[in-house]
Amino acid sequence: MTLRERAVEALNCRTPDAIPTLELEFQLVPELMNGQDFASSRRMDEMNVSPKERDRMLHENAELMVEVYSRLEYSIVHVAYLNEADMAKTVRYIRELSGDRFMLTAHGDGTFAIPDGDGMYELSYRLVEEPESVHEEARRMADQAIARNRRLFDMGIESFILCSDYCFNAGPFMSPKMFSEFITPYLFEIIDSIRAMGGYAIKHTDGNIMPILDQLMDCRPHCIHSLDPMAGVDIAEVKRQTYPRGIAICGNVNCALMQTGTDEEVRQSAMYALKSGKPGGGYFFSTSNVPFRGLDLQRYLMILDLWRANREYGPDDMVYPG
Repeated sequence: MTLRERAVEALNCRTPDAIPTLELEFQLVPELMNGQDFASSRRMDEMNVSPKERDRMLHENAELMVEVYSRLEYSIVHVAYLNEADMAKTVRYIRELSGDRFMLTAHGDGTFAIPDGDGMYELSYRLVEEPESVHEEARRMADQAIARNRRLFDMGIESFILCSDYCFNAGPFMSPKMFSEFITPYLFEIIDSIRAMGGYAIKHTDGNIMPILDQLMDCRPHCIHSLDPMAGVDIAEVKRQTYPRGIAICGNVNCALMQTGTDEEVRQSAMYALKSGKPGGGYFFSTSNVPFRGLDLQRYLMILDLWRANREYGPDDMVYPG
C-alpha cells in the first residue's frame, strides 16, 4: 500500500498492510535537515517579499515538506503555518512533486478550548450568567470553521485535525454536563460537515479525556489523538471503547519520557503503544503530543525505528481480541 492508502484504511478502522504514522506537527526539521525549516506566511509577510519571490519560497517549502515527510514516512502530512492562499499553492506543489503519496491535513476546529488565565475567569462567568451569548459565540465559531473547511477541502485538503484542547491532566476544563451543552453539539456539526464532504476528521486533545470520551465518540470523528499518558490515559482502554464504534486511535508514546526518561523507558512506552493499538487495525503510531523543539532528534528516530520493526500486520494481528 502507499502511505496515503494506509491512512485511508486506518481512518476507516480497517487493517492496512502496516501501521501508518503521523504527527500533529514535526518541529525538529532544522535538526533533521541541517538548519532548514518550514516557511510560514507570517515570516514571508514580515520579509515583505515580492509575489514572485513568495511563489519561489512556497515551491521550495513544498519540496522540503516532501523530502522531510518522505524520510519520516508519514501517511498524513500537516500543511501548517500558512494562510489560505499560500496553502492552496503549497497543496498544488506537493501534489505535483509527490502525486497521491500522502494524505494532506490542516487545522479544522471551531469549538471552545481551554482559555488562558483571564479568559478562564470570563468564560466561567458567562457560562452561568450569559449562556445565550456563549451559544451565539459557539455558533459563529462552528459556522466559520465549517465554511473554512469547505474551502480547504476544495483546494485539496482531505482531512482535518481538530485541535481545540479540552482537558487538563485532572480532566476537562468544564464539567461533562456543560461540555455536552456548549461543545458537543458544535463539534458534532463540524465533524458531520467534514464527513458529508468526503473528508476525514481527527480529533486532538491533550489531558484526561476519559470523563468526556463517550461524548467525543458520539461526535463520530474518524480518529482520536493523542491519548495523553501523562494524564493517565491508557491507550488499551481507549481502544477497548473506540474500536467497537469504528473510531481509530492515534498515539501515544510518552513525550515526557522522551525528554527526561531513559532510552529503555522510551522503548517500553513505544512498544506498549504499538502492542495496544495494532490489533485489528484502526491505529496510527505517534507521540502523545508532537516531536517538539528541544527534543533530542535521535530519541524520536529511535521510536520510528521501533515502529518500522513492528509495523507490519501478520495473521495474528488482523482481529482485535477485545
